[in-house]
Amino acid sequence: MEYKRLGKSGLQVSALSLGSWLTFGKQIGDDVAEKLMVLAYEKGVNFFDNAEAYARGQSEVVMGKILRKLNWERSSYLVSSKVFFGDGGRKPNQTGLSRKHVFEACDAALRRLQVDYLDLYFCHRPDKQTPIEETVWAMNHLIQQGKILYWGTSEWSAQEIMEAHTVARDYRLIGPTMEQPQYNMFHRDKVEVEYEQIYTTRGLGTTIWSPLASGVLTHKYLDKFPKETRLSMEGLEWLRERALTPERLEKVRALNDLAKELGTSLAKLAIAWCARNPNVSTVILGASKLNHLEETLSSLDVIPLITKEVDEKIEQILQNQPERPPF
Repeated sequence: MEYKRLGKSGLQVSALSLGSWLTFGKQIGDDVAEKLMVLAYEKGVNFFDNAEAYARGQSEVVMGKILRKLNWERSSYLVSSKVFFGDGGRKPNQTGLSRKHVFEACDAALRRLQVDYLDLYFCHRPDKQTPIEETVWAMNHLIQQGKILYWGTSEWSAQEIMEAHTVARDYRLIGPTMEQPQYNMFHRDKVEVEYEQIYTTRGLGTTIWSPLASGVLTHKYLDKFPKETRLSMEGLEWLRERALTPERLEKVRALNDLAKELGTSLAKLAIAWCARNPNVSTVILGASKLNHLEETLSSLDVIPLITKEVDEKIEQILQNQPERPPF
């Protein structure tokens, strides 16, 4: 396993990490979740990603029980939560980024995860109804209280991230360290272009999610539609319709052929493609089966195979290289 600094911070995060969205507390049993965490940890993963909204808090409950049972040294792993969507409640102040919800959500996450502090705490989405000053102050207070070590954002625009940094500078507070955006071969603009200046000016770190585009960047959807995948789950029809377009599947077939030529799998190629980006601190992996995680945890071995020639072939297939604005 390789380790990278999270942006300009001193924190070292494994280049590959394990997430629990759609799996822990929902798609898989607790015994499988434990086996996945043990496998990841033994392979060098030190970051486990979670959120209050995942399975309405149950994902954190499952992960917390596992962490308590395994009793790993607290200094040997990182655990995160995210605040915005709530854990199921829809009454006033049960969602969003108000000081009240940020504080209460953090305390709830600590109880569910059974830890004394969160290493990383993300604002899961921007909150247009709450002044950015209130959220930045709330996060700074949590750091002062020792409940979180670093705070960041998820799916915020570059402008919103910079607004948070401006507030932090004006009031001499701690600004966001990291952003958690979607990034994969089909979703590139934010990570490759929009955040480009923030990497250098603010030292932004990234913990990217969906490197396999919800499983589309694997061989599983190339023939008939398989059962028991995340895209077959009830309530995710919107994701299925967006992800499985004929044009996209045609590109996936071409990428799968390229992966075979390289002697690897499409999943490993897609993850390696993300991980080789110098502005990606860690790639969050998701898995419901041990053999799938075993495979993707070896993806870093594929990075040397992505030569300039191979990269050009990938771009020819994708035809979606982001355009950079003229300066």
